[in-house]
Amino acid sequence: MNTAREDILNALRGRVRRSESPPAPWQSRQHFDDPIARFADTLTSLYGEVIRATNADDALNRLGNVLTNLGATRVAVNDEPPLAGVDLAARWPDITWHIVGRTEGDLKSFCADADAGVTGAIAALAETGSIVVSSGPGRSRLVSLLPPVHIALVPVSCLTTDLLTWAAARAGEWPANVVAITGPSRTADIEQTTALGMHGPKRVIAILYGE
Repeated sequence: MNTAREDILNALRGRVRRSESPPAPWQSRQHFDDPIARFADTLTSLYGEVIRATNADDALNRLGNVLTNLGATRVAVNDEPPLAGVDLAARWPDITWHIVGRTEGDLKSFCADADAGVTGAIAALAETGSIVVSSGPGRSRLVSLLPPVHIALVPVSCLTTDLLTWAAARAGEWPANVVAITGPSRTADIEQTTALGMHGPKRVIAILYGE
């Protein structure tokens, strides 16, 4: 005699749709005539900041200008392009650096007292003005989360229309952690008064550079 559980399972099996071919790849309906302008305008409207640079070396020069204007003396940095391989201590000797995976000491404590955190980006989303960062070797989410200022060096080549389009086109295994950062941390009280930096960086600066 069939049990109630078997009756339910048999009924469900009879309703399973079997397809001989996989579904078609995702095709976004989004289109922006100028994705770079869309990204910059959207991020700026969400209290983020965008700085344009011509290439990776120019991006590093502009990074130096930002750190000088901040008066930064302690900076955490992910060991990823375009920062990987750069002798940061030689280029900016007045700054104490903590490079993820290379500098000894407690990263969390350093980030909590750092003036800024610097990362690369694995994607930038024009629709929402988001910067996508990931965890992995040489990369820690603490760098983009704990310091009061997050500076992301974003290559134009990683810019795409939206999150689903990027995810559909992405190849390989997913990292343990992927975060889409859309401007500085924001929250609002019961009167809808917006406060920045309550649960993360108060400033998010994207240095967008060509390659």
